Amino acid sequence: MFKNFLLVGLGGAIGSMLRYAFYLLITVKNFPFATLTVNIAGSFVIGLVLALSLKDDSFLNNWKLFLATGICGGFTTFSALSAENMTLLQSGKYFTALLYIALSIVLGIAAAWFGFNVIKS
Repeated sequence: MFKNFLLVGLGGAIGSMLRYAFYLLITVKNFPFATLTVNIAGSFVIGLVLALSLKDDSFLNNWKLFLATGICGGFTTFSALSAENMTLLQSGKYFTALLYIALSIVLGIAAAWFGFNVIKS
């Protein structure tokens, strides 16, 4: 049990540092591309990990905890998406907020589906 906490914690630290690197690299005014990018990329990776865990019995639960719960959990962020949308709404940028919400949901699910099917095929 303690080992699982360490795997998730280590993965979460790595994922959080990667997310921060994206924020430093991707800065665009008027649209939160960094958060959108990490959420879509993280959804794709989670799709890959889930498919690997179903396809390959040797894909241990440890790897699933480290990669999906840890790295992807630290890398992607719903709280940042929520905060950025609140900022957009408070600034009166209603269309941008709705576009960001729609893209995050649709592209996130599509990326997870695509990642899953890359491994499944």
